[in-house]
Amino acid sequence: MYNNQKSLNLMAALSENLLTVNMLLSVFFLPGTLADCTKSGIRITTPKKIKALSGSCLEIPCSFDTENKLFDSSKTIHGVWMKQKINGNPSPVIFHSSGSVNTYPLTITGNLREKNCTTLFPDVKTSYTDRYFFRVENEKFKATACEDPLNITVKDSPWSPSINIPVGDLKEHESVTVSCSAVTPCPHSPPELTWNLQQDSERQTEKNTDGTFTTKIQETITLSDTHDGYNIRCSARYPVNVGSKTAQIEVTLSVSYAPKDTSASISPSGLVSAGSWVELSCSSRAKPPASFTWFWNSTDGAIIVSVGQVYSFSVTEGGEYYCEATNDLGNQRSAVIHLGNKGLPTGFIFWVTTLVGGTVILCLLALLWFIKIKQKVSRRMHLYEVSTTISNAGSSHMLVCKNQPGADVDLHVIANKSNEKLHDGNMNFTQSRPEVSSFSVQDQEHPETKCEQLTVLTNSPEDLRAEEEIAVL
Repeated sequence: MYNNQKSLNLMAALSENLLTVNMLLSVFFLPGTLADCTKSGIRITTPKKIKALSGSCLEIPCSFDTENKLFDSSKTIHGVWMKQKINGNPSPVIFHSSGSVNTYPLTITGNLREKNCTTLFPDVKTSYTDRYFFRVENEKFKATACEDPLNITVKDSPWSPSINIPVGDLKEHESVTVSCSAVTPCPHSPPELTWNLQQDSERQTEKNTDGTFTTKIQETITLSDTHDGYNIRCSARYPVNVGSKTAQIEVTLSVSYAPKDTSASISPSGLVSAGSWVELSCSSRAKPPASFTWFWNSTDGAIIVSVGQVYSFSVTEGGEYYCEATNDLGNQRSAVIHLGNKGLPTGFIFWVTTLVGGTVILCLLALLWFIKIKQKVSRRMHLYEVSTTISNAGSSHMLVCKNQPGADVDLHVIANKSNEKLHDGNMNFTQSRPEVSSFSVQDQEHPETKCEQLTVLTNSPEDLRAEEEIAVL
């Protein structure tokens, strides 16, 4: 009995001692992270979440700060990265800047003395997706930033780029800047961006406020109706250890514009009878959709006859019709439709105009014919007077004057063979030489009129009277 009690006391003492030893081992031999996380005394500034592409690099922007007086930047400083285990404790260590641990081939590119802990993962793998903590060891000062974990997500395929368009309703004639951007986890090897706006757009890699990087291209364009429904395609090609990986995006533009290609049509086409129905239809491209108004060109100007895309009416008169398309951005007129009708004043006026015009032309022709006949009769009467006067002089010869420029007809005159001067009122005839058959005839009112050829014909007085009659004819 006594021995059993002694055994129980010994076992209890051993158990208590074992628990004490385990507690001591936990404090002195483990990395100290559990004790540090209760009151770390250090804060780091880094993105809460960061994206990475497998096969590419990853740069983690990082800086730390502490108010603990034990930190001495003049002494050796080591940076430590730890990966969280499933049980929630930040362990194990995956990297130590001293070189003692290098499970992941990292490089702290920042200057720890300046509290810059920026780190580069040269070759990221999908297994790197996890939650990470940063720790600073500075001789007596050792602290883990348990309150500022970093979540890294690694994917095999790249994230699609994004196309940025100004917010709001886009309108024609506006100038807007469109950009395509892609996350850049590895600024040392940024993605190549291409799109269908302009091939020579300059690539820019910019640093974001959280220290990460973005690569983008941009272009300023002046919008028109042709941009409405236009698909902008942008692709991002990321270089990786072997080859490259590409992702793309497509965005459709929506642009408002004033009416375009406004046109009017009529059914049925051609001439229509009075009282029949016709339908006028108006069409136009516009965004937002246009409203339509129909006009008739009257003698007093354009008159609104209907509102709406289709105008149907019973024909009572012809004329010119057109439509106008209108929206908030402007308006546009169609070409004029000429409406003709078999029984309308339009056709009647046409026939009346034709008849009047034909009548006027016939009257002019008749007047010209009458004037010509009158001139011809007048010339014959003048010829008759000349022939009669000379015949009464008692000559036994007939002179024929041809090609007289003023009269444009043949003249038959009678003259003596003697050298006497014959005259009758307006005409005088002088024999140019005795016994010669060439004479000169001169009109006193028109001195420029002369006979160019005279022929002497011998006739009896009876024959002379016959020639007078011929001259009159």
